[in-house]
Amino acid sequence: MNEFQLKYGTNPNQKPARIYMADGSDLPVQILNGRPGYINFLDAFNSWQLVRDLKKALGQPAAASFKHVSPAGAAIGLPLDDTLRAMYHIAPETELSPLACAYARARGADRMSSFGDWIALSDVCDLSTARLIQHEVSDGIIAPGYDADALEVLKGKKKGNYAIVQIDPGYEPQPLETRTVFGVTFEQGRQDLAISNETMLQNIVTENKFISDEQRRDLIISLIVLKYTQSNSVCYVQDGQTIGVGAGQQSRVHCTRLAGQKADNWQLRHMPKVLALPFRDDVAKPNRDNAIDVYIGETPEDVIGDDVWAETFTEQPAPLTAEEKRAWLDAVTGVSLGSDAFFPFGDNIERARRSGVTAIVQPGGSIRDGQVIDTCNKYNIAMAFCGIRLFHH
Repeated sequence: MNEFQLKYGTNPNQKPARIYMADGSDLPVQILNGRPGYINFLDAFNSWQLVRDLKKALGQPAAASFKHVSPAGAAIGLPLDDTLRAMYHIAPETELSPLACAYARARGADRMSSFGDWIALSDVCDLSTARLIQHEVSDGIIAPGYDADALEVLKGKKKGNYAIVQIDPGYEPQPLETRTVFGVTFEQGRQDLAISNETMLQNIVTENKFISDEQRRDLIISLIVLKYTQSNSVCYVQDGQTIGVGAGQQSRVHCTRLAGQKADNWQLRHMPKVLALPFRDDVAKPNRDNAIDVYIGETPEDVIGDDVWAETFTEQPAPLTAEEKRAWLDAVTGVSLGSDAFFPFGDNIERARRSGVTAIVQPGGSIRDGQVIDTCNKYNIAMAFCGIRLFHH
């Protein structure tokens, strides 16, 4: 199949629309179910590259949850403890393959943003992963293959219309890529930069030179995620998964704040008081996620107020105080942070350390690098300059 006709482009008025191979060759994908759209395929091809890079760099199954051509979450397949299972609405007795763990982590990083996501898997989708996806609201999936029983489960989603795409794992595009904007064709070399500990984490510029193996892994994850995230972007990572992605902001510090708030929310979801919220049995997972997000935010009265709590809970929860939240976040440590371009001011570091960041990777190259390094030294944060910008547009 050389081309695939789409219902419409980015918006319903943008017709006709298609994907095709300009050189006359076959597309590297097969559509096994449903009818993916224009944005679905943008998510699919970006997210596939991300999980493929993660698997190549770290040697473990990887998954990504994409929305609007940026990752809401990405992860490798490390096991889930009981707390993460509770946070991600997964029963203790549910068996999870490494690939299923990767998707549970990717989806669980920012469940609010992942609602209606596009999923990418680095490995053949197994039944364990398909059963996990079965109960999430999602637009579609791309993977290098599907076990027969997994495919049957996925085909039952969205009344049989769930978009399922299979990609040739050996496909490599041409080294030059083009795009057209306002009738003008742009051409550039494809971003095929290999990201690894050896290429990115050797130039540690701070007084603290120690970065653990686990944080080196997490810094590599952050850079690979940033490679496929709309710029400007920063990415917080802990324990093999993103916990906060700040995408598409014009100001670097706003990226750091946005992603930092997402990372803080992920940390607060670990709190026993949050895990013990007395939800009614008829409250679905998306509504629980929304309620948790409000409960740990600045206006908890919107879900636990006297006139509304009974819509969601069996009894009125006590509020989570600002002091309780700050005390919990002050105990967080070992978070890693990557940035797709240099930090122009030390304020980014000030914000990052409040979310438990102890290791950073960024390109460097600002005229204020010295101030940024001094701020890291102030908090004993280790920082590497990778020397390579990772803008993505």
